Amino acid sequence: MSVGNLQDKLGRPVRDLRISVTDRCNFRCVYCMPRQQFGPRHAFLPRRDLLSYEEIARVARAFVELGVTKLRITGGEPLIRHELEHLVANLAALPGVDDLSLTTNASRLTRDKARILKSAGLTRVTISLDALDDRTFMAINDVDFPVSKVLAGLENAEAAGLAPIKVNMVIKRGVNEHSIIPMARFFHGTGHIVRFIEYMDVGHSNGWRLDDVLPATDVVAQINSELPIEPADPNYRGEVAKRWRYQDGGGEIGIISSVTQPFCHECARARLSAKGTLYTCLFATDGHDLRRQIRDARLSDTELRHHVASIWQRRADRYSQIRTEHTVSLPKIEMSYIGG
Repeated sequence: MSVGNLQDKLGRPVRDLRISVTDRCNFRCVYCMPRQQFGPRHAFLPRRDLLSYEEIARVARAFVELGVTKLRITGGEPLIRHELEHLVANLAALPGVDDLSLTTNASRLTRDKARILKSAGLTRVTISLDALDDRTFMAINDVDFPVSKVLAGLENAEAAGLAPIKVNMVIKRGVNEHSIIPMARFFHGTGHIVRFIEYMDVGHSNGWRLDDVLPATDVVAQINSELPIEPADPNYRGEVAKRWRYQDGGGEIGIISSVTQPFCHECARARLSAKGTLYTCLFATDGHDLRRQIRDARLSDTELRHHVASIWQRRADRYSQIRTEHTVSLPKIEMSYIGG
């Protein structure tokens, strides 16, 4: 098998692996883990069903040997997982990994934790923040968590050198579109990159409707009217966020528009759930059980690598390009389970 030639049925290589380490989160964001579906009686995965850090690293090694250069740790909220720095160190030690990042709500990103993660080999962080005013942000996270504590986590990451920091803002019409300009102004000139994300139909518990989506073109128009921006070239093939830079030199933003401007033809991402299921699309309805494979003591690393490669070679996902009323209603995997 030639690593450089590994492609799926649509000619897409595998370059990015998203690794979910837990399905638990201390937030109940309305677009991801709404309280109605993820209340006190919700059955989260028991510890024995989660991949160990060693098992995760073994799967990641197979992907890196197949051409993956970017690893991102996600959840749920990944910092809920105990001593995450051990996993970071295992992943950072893999030859060929150029970018090792973490997506977090920053609620547990203390100054000490940020330093420890940096020392273990973490490259940077992406922080979720959907508004700058407490009323809106608390209505979204639904646990009364204030903006100030997220910003404190961001400052801790910056002090530890986990940069460049990206800030993810999911926009839901009628909920937080009034926060677009304040977010752009607040982070303008800071070196941090805000990524404005269209509200997506991931999973089936968030009550997604197309009417709730604010198109990316509207976001660009709003920002451009206050802070003129211009398109910038992508950093690499398969980058999902379209880059825009401020004309006054104040940095850049990203726009992720998987609903109105699908980018399936460039998608080079695979996703590993906390349970050890491999998904080849964020909007998948099913996946491939790797936990059973890697817990089979007879399976060699070479055999695991060949198995992963065969899954990728059969991949033909392009959900966002074929999204219809029928596909939206399919029972897709929840965001908290598959990672963002």
